[in-house]
Amino acid sequence: MEIKMTQKQFRRLLDLVYIGNWVLNSTRGNDRISEYDEVESLIFSQCLRHGMAPLVELYEGEIIPSKAFAEGGIHEAIMAYEDNTFFEILAQELALRDMDDPPITQENYDEIMERMDTYLGEFERHGTDHISVEIED
Repeated sequence: MEIKMTQKQFRRLLDLVYIGNWVLNSTRGNDRISEYDEVESLIFSQCLRHGMAPLVELYEGEIIPSKAFAEGGIHEAIMAYEDNTFFEILAQELALRDMDDPPITQENYDEIMERMDTYLGEFERHGTDHISVEIED
């Protein structure tokens, strides 16, 4: 298979591959899905032929994204996504809790969204500063 792309498109592909593998493997510890690591290594190995050698390094015989790549801002994008996802899930869980945990239906969808929007507005203004949890002994 051959795909033609510009240097800029290839650089964006590196970001996408890294983010995808991060999502799939970063929490798996020693139980990584090696097929995704192999694809990442294959794609990043192309950096050597396209003047992007600083974006890769050799680790245990495999070409991987370099420390310079990983520290070049990609994790800020991942963290922004994680923060947004965290607050959306939390808002949904709180909205459903407020309504006694009904299944989401066409009939209650608008109310759930309205409650979620209220929570999301609060989180946007104050983050988690106004959230408290009572721990029972």
